[in-house]
Amino acid sequence: MVERIRHQLFLPRPVSDRLEGLAAKPGASKSAILADAVTAWLNRRGASELEDRFSHRLDRMSQAIGRIDRDTDVLLETLALFIRFELSIQVPLAESDQAGRALAAKRFEAFVQQVGRQVASGRRTLHTSSDDRP
Repeated sequence: MVERIRHQLFLPRPVSDRLEGLAAKPGASKSAILADAVTAWLNRRGASELEDRFSHRLDRMSQAIGRIDRDTDVLLETLALFIRFELSIQVPLAESDQAGRALAAKRFEAFVQQVGRQVASGRRTLHTSSDDRP
């Protein structure tokens, strides 16, 4: 059995009257009601302390995710504008230009392989000097 310690406390009359009314019901006691109320209050306070402890970190993480979202939007918009620009200035290949199509396919394959190598190595084109580029 849990050790019980006696406490003396003073309650305002309206609160005391409500406590008396609740304790008058069968199976209820003032001690049990007050123990439940104090336990609930302490549990809420504990949750608040956790929130106080971690809210700063969570705020920093939210800000970092916001910056990542913004940067991703900028990169995607840059890529979309570059593709639109390139498509608008490049002359389309004729259907009969097999040599041109073969060269385009070869260049595209080289491009995809280079992207794969860059991603796999962790190197980033925007963060390297021109001497590091192949």
